[in-house]
Amino acid sequence: MTADDFREIVLSMDGAAEGAHMKHPDFRANGRVFASLTPGEETAVVKLAPEEQQELMRLNPKSFVPAAGAWGRQGWTMVPLAAAKQPVVRGAVLLAYQGIISQPPPRRRKK
Repeated sequence: MTADDFREIVLSMDGAAEGAHMKHPDFRANGRVFASLTPGEETAVVKLAPEEQQELMRLNPKSFVPAAGAWGRQGWTMVPLAAAKQPVVRGAVLLAYQGIISQPPPRRRKK
């Protein structure tokens, strides 16, 4: 897979939009980030529930790796794009998207 393949999958989700955060692309729906690309765009990141992350890593150990530290324990999952297969990544993106859509939009911060 390439970064463009990943981008196409993510942006096919209803209401998904690409933005940028900390100098790398991120993808949001419902006002929340559910996926991103690392600088260099060789690795994608998806936000999964921890149990979803564990299952995907068990079934596809070369395609899914937890992010470091607390981020990984919260379900943020790294996807080395060169090792990933599109159907599996599409499923992970859908899980991430559904998790974000099921939450209320974030409250605006007062300035």
